[in-house]
Amino acid sequence: MTSDIRLAFAHPEARAEASAPADPRDRISVRDHVVPVEIGAFQAERGHTQRVRFNVVVELRPHPAPVEDDVDRILSYDRITEAIATELAAERLNLLETLAERIAERVLLEPQAMRAFVRVEKLDRGPGALGVEIVRNRAAQPLRALDTKGEETAVHPLVVYLDNAAIDAQDLGASLDALLAQGLPVILCVGMPPQSVAATGHPAVQRRINLLAIEQNAWRLAAKDSRCVVVSSRTEIDWAMKQGQMIVWAPSKLILDSTDSPDGPAKDGLALALWLAEHVAAAQLLMPEGLRAPPGSHVPQAYLPS
Repeated sequence: MTSDIRLAFAHPEARAEASAPADPRDRISVRDHVVPVEIGAFQAERGHTQRVRFNVVVELRPHPAPVEDDVDRILSYDRITEAIATELAAERLNLLETLAERIAERVLLEPQAMRAFVRVEKLDRGPGALGVEIVRNRAAQPLRALDTKGEETAVHPLVVYLDNAAIDAQDLGASLDALLAQGLPVILCVGMPPQSVAATGHPAVQRRINLLAIEQNAWRLAAKDSRCVVVSSRTEIDWAMKQGQMIVWAPSKLILDSTDSPDGPAKDGLALALWLAEHVAAAQLLMPEGLRAPPGSHVPQAYLPS
């Protein structure tokens, strides 16, 4: 409890460090950036500015090439302050929550940004600082594509869980046709294969073995229909959706790299599918009749068309 309270009031960088995986990512931060802002839902806050303080920490994926002291190969601090300035200039807002959300979303558009911690505080509304703090993951940001007018729009795919009976069904091709006919990108997820999997008695090792077994099942599905393309990373998923490909998700990379993936031995393919649906901002999670996803999801759920 003491640790939770300490972290609740610590700088976002402390929260980032506390929730980092065993192999933590690099981080950059902007601390105590104070800007005069007209913001607030109360009448007394309209028509004049108040001081608002921003603290932002961004976790980064490593650049694929050596940095070589080249500013163009890093995520510059200026990109964070520009994100703040851009959102402040867009429109007058009532809520700090809205402002923090928009700043995080803009920062996570940067190719290297993986997770953003954003704290926004009003400094003139009371005896202390009044604020909010949010954490947003790049995986939770919807894919963005250009529409027919050349304008950027969010893309929300269908995430579909297929059990082994659905994979082995004679009408698999027709079922995939029906999914594609809905006009949305399709991401197929599978569970454990029908054959038994080696048991080790070691939780971390077993988790990896189970994930690899699920990936074998993904390749088994892909072998049944040439339209299916097996992918593992978020970048591959985004690219395949833009290309209109039908995706089969190989989960080990995203699950093992994530700090908020489902706990346990990773045997429940439907729970993994639900996790993915939340992290790609899916329009819907579809599953075979008779199954039920774990509770607590914000993604709409339905059964596969018969």
